[in-house]
Amino acid sequence: MKYYFDKTITGEFEAVIKKVTDELEKKGFGVLTEINVTETLKKKLDIDFKNYRILGACNAPYAHKALQAEDKIGTMLPCNVIVQELEKGKIEVAAVNPMASMQAVENEELEHIADEIADKLKKVLTQL
Repeated sequence: MKYYFDKTITGEFEAVIKKVTDELEKKGFGVLTEINVTETLKKKLDIDFKNYRILGACNAPYAHKALQAEDKIGTMLPCNVIVQELEKGKIEVAAVNPMASMQAVENEELEHIADEIADKLKKVLTQL
């Protein structure tokens, strides 16, 4: 089982970030965190790196259910979605596969929640 779902599309990097954020919102996710890896590596290490952003997406009702089922599951939240520019105009979007993450947790209730979240994340990628 792959630990992520991905799709490569064409477009301008910032426009793809906006589209990904919009599609996440349509599926009930909010972006809680945004890590600009490009800026961070430049600032901390003076390294020039391709456009690369990590979006921490959270679907609050599902996060609540997961936390009720397993109080340590917060170590695996939120669901990370990356957007990276492979080359000019060629953008890859990848989302964590929560089913892969949940293999480490022995909790049947979480498996159902992870399956539903996986379906939502796949649909986000389909809409790009």
